[in-house]
Amino acid sequence: MSIQQGFIAKLFTSLLVASVTAIAQQPAEPAPPKYNIELAERLGADTYGMKLYVMAFLRKGPNRNQDSATAAALQAAHLKNIGRMAMEGKLVVAGPFMEDFDIRGIYIFNLRTVEEARALTESDPAIKAGRLTMELHPWYGSAALMEVTRIHQTLEQKSISK
Repeated sequence: MSIQQGFIAKLFTSLLVASVTAIAQQPAEPAPPKYNIELAERLGADTYGMKLYVMAFLRKGPNRNQDSATAAALQAAHLKNIGRMAMEGKLVVAGPFMEDFDIRGIYIFNLRTVEEARALTESDPAIKAGRLTMELHPWYGSAALMEVTRIHQTLEQKSISK
C-alpha cells in the first residue's frame, strides 16, 4: 500500500468512526405524546382529536365607499367584535389576508351550525354597514384550535381588538 493509499484509508477510518460516534450520541426520537382524555373532553375532541367548526370567509361587501374616518371607526368596531367573540369562546381563529382581493379574512367559529355563526356575524358592525359580507361553511378540524386564544394571550404585548 502506498503512503497516499494509507493516508486515505486512515482518513476514511477516522471519518467512519466520527460518523458512528455522532450517530450514537444523537438523542433517541421522543416518544409520541400520550392520549389525554381530560384535555380531549374539555376541548370537545372526537376519537380522531377533531371537532366540527364553522369556517367563515369575510368578503368585500357592496358598500365600501365610506370616508376614511367612518371606515376606520367600522374597522375598530369590527376588531372589538372579534375580541368579544374570542373571549366568549365562540371564535377560535380570525385574521386578515395580506393581499387586496375579494376575500379579506377568515374566522373559525367554535360553533356547530352555520345558523349560529350567521347570527353572530350579523352582529358585526362592518357587516351591518355592508363593508363586509360573510360566507359560512361547516369545517372539520383539530380540536387543538380551541387552545389558540389562550396561547395567543400569552404572546400579545398589545391587543389588536381593544
